[in-house]
Amino acid sequence: MDQEQSKEHTIGALFAIGAFVLWGIFPLYWNLLNNVPAEEVLAHRVVWCIVFMFIILLALGKFKGFIEEVRELLSQPNQLVSIIIASLIISINWYLFIWSVNHEHVIEVSLGYYINPIVNVLLGVLILKEKLSFWQKVAVLLALIGVLHMTIQFGSIPWAALGLAVSFALYGLCKKMVKVGAITGLTIETLLMTPFALFFLFYLNQTGSSSFTSESPGHLLLLIGAGIATAIPLLLFASGARRISLSLIGFFQYIAPSLMLIIGVMLFHETFTLVHLGSFLFIWSALFIFSLAKTKWFAKLEPKFLQKRKSFQG
Repeated sequence: MDQEQSKEHTIGALFAIGAFVLWGIFPLYWNLLNNVPAEEVLAHRVVWCIVFMFIILLALGKFKGFIEEVRELLSQPNQLVSIIIASLIISINWYLFIWSVNHEHVIEVSLGYYINPIVNVLLGVLILKEKLSFWQKVAVLLALIGVLHMTIQFGSIPWAALGLAVSFALYGLCKKMVKVGAITGLTIETLLMTPFALFFLFYLNQTGSSSFTSESPGHLLLLIGAGIATAIPLLLFASGARRISLSLIGFFQYIAPSLMLIIGVMLFHETFTLVHLGSFLFIWSALFIFSLAKTKWFAKLEPKFLQKRKSFQG
């Protein structure tokens, strides 16, 4: 790796780390708006995000390119359907995140993003017909045991965690099917939801239940800032992902749920029981095995009958 490549790699790593750190401390931001209904926060998040994205496009001189990409997208029905679905799914994900934080479920949010990579694998198997190695299967099984352990012990399914994990995994799957740039993709997805968000905010204003006009100026700024807080980590992630390997991105992605877990326990004083610990241990073990599943060292640890079968097939 020459000096220029090394510099690009370092910049990419810093951008990616920055994105995951910001995502990890998001609960602190949404908690400042815990007296505002989650659906209203979501509507403001959509509206101010599109405003910020248009400013970014104009500032970078990419608005003309954005229009051309939109025209090309409109001529490809399959691509258009995929991005519409992606827009709906990411809106659901945003709502679940805000609702969970404002209802003191930050630990569950953390759980959701820890199991997200495993859900990605399951979607790959079920939809893309991908094959799992022995150790990847072990990792999936451990993660499922972790979720089942919490479900059985508490007598209820961790819906918020599963909803966040599944929605973000489905969003990633849709994004794989759409061939547009990161900035264009986020702008289009947000733009599709903007009319609904504006209609909802207009309704709240007409009925006198809008927090935007009734709360303090500080809350007004926080609601406006929701759009910026949404866009910045996504832009950092897009810039970082272009410069570093997918495996390094996979390693960095555990920064966010780890920070969420710390915030939930240490700052929001949510209850972290032995049941939580047991489930998290299963999931952390699953992630450790999953991260190393394709390495030569782990391959050597496969059961002998599997190694012999591969040798015979080879």
